[in-house]
Amino acid sequence: MPHASGRTERWLSRLSFLLAGAAVAVPLAAAGVRGSLLLIACGAAAVAAALVATWWFLSHRRVLRWLSGVAAVVVLLAVAVLFARAEMVWVVALTAALWSGAVAVGRGALAGAEGVAGSATQPEFETPAPHRPFLIMNPRSGGGKVGRFDLIGRARAIGAEVAVLEGEVDVVALAQRAVREGADLLGVAGGDGTQALVAGVAAENGVPFMVISAGTRNHFALDLGLDRDDPAACLDALTDGVELRVDLGRVGDRTFVNNASFGAYATVVQSPAYRDAKGVTALALLPDVLAGSGDARLVARIAGTEVSGPRAVLVSNNPYTVTDAAGMGRRQRLDGGVLGVVAVTVRGAADAALLMRGLRSPALTVLTADRVVIDADGSMIPVAVDGEALLMPTPVRCDIRPAALRVRVPRLRPGIRVPRPVLDWAALGRVALGRPPSGGPAPDLTTVSAGRPPL
Repeated sequence: MPHASGRTERWLSRLSFLLAGAAVAVPLAAAGVRGSLLLIACGAAAVAAALVATWWFLSHRRVLRWLSGVAAVVVLLAVAVLFARAEMVWVVALTAALWSGAVAVGRGALAGAEGVAGSATQPEFETPAPHRPFLIMNPRSGGGKVGRFDLIGRARAIGAEVAVLEGEVDVVALAQRAVREGADLLGVAGGDGTQALVAGVAAENGVPFMVISAGTRNHFALDLGLDRDDPAACLDALTDGVELRVDLGRVGDRTFVNNASFGAYATVVQSPAYRDAKGVTALALLPDVLAGSGDARLVARIAGTEVSGPRAVLVSNNPYTVTDAAGMGRRQRLDGGVLGVVAVTVRGAADAALLMRGLRSPALTVLTADRVVIDADGSMIPVAVDGEALLMPTPVRCDIRPAALRVRVPRLRPGIRVPRPVLDWAALGRVALGRPPSGGPAPDLTTVSAGRPPL
């Protein structure tokens, strides 16, 4: 007799198809085939026009920039009014809800069928607590979180040695000296750039590393599941912690924990004004950057694929989720042993319009590889490494160092989540028919245990 979880996944997959069918049927029933196709065409045209206007807003200055910004808003408002006058707003809302439900239920069915719950989190290792932890803290990072959460006092109260960064300090030399003097753990309360530098020292010396989420964005802490609202909770790793084995990225001779960026963003962050006025500086510089004025033309070589002339390339330590291809979201795991690569080749308004096709857009390349080479027709190119502005000689090589870093984290972390797989309708169809999603032989569901991810 089939296991109950097998029946559940089968019926969930069927429910997903039912919801998807309803999402198609609702607009057809409300407006008819011709009306539905017309409204869909209008909506698609509005999105494409808004993308073109946004491109003009970013790539031009003065009057044309602001006219383009107004045009992007007006186009979207106009199509909203069109749907409202056709009394189709409720249809759009209901259709969107049905599609969202179909995707959520379908992912849940695939997650169970593929056993994602049992392999969603990285393996944790029990190791002895450190005897001589050495923590580096930047009191200016994150708007003063170190002082606001009394991280120095709390760390010293549980036996950690704390070095407070004042002025210009070589954090690599500081961490290396600490290891020579007997430190058996290195930790950082600061930004991702500082985290990466000290993580490189920890990896080279085989000592565990600890992250304290006292930076502004804390992307590395986010993907480790750490509490970003209460940096002091990260100190629990010293008294009740486990270890993770985490990959490290390398660009040239620099380690990165999150990503290395080339092209538009890397050029913008070179400006001294960027730190104090990010938005204003970016808007002032983007027209020249997007036009390629004064910049070397990039060529990205990724696992046998060559991308010529991209405007921006993001190379990440493990790939970001598909919906977060711009690097603003999360990585499901940090131990996949691959680099994630996103290259954008938008050269004009036509390419901007093609972005409405999402990951199928020819203006967007999304790949994984264990090595990426970025070349250019200049001898030096700007690179942003975990947000830090650098200049590197070409060609620039990026590599992944699998399981290079031991990261000590609290046993209980609020940010751990079980990821849902990307929805594959063909695989979902096989599950609906009682077959394995991969198309291989059906598993013996009577011997499959539900399992659960570690805490």
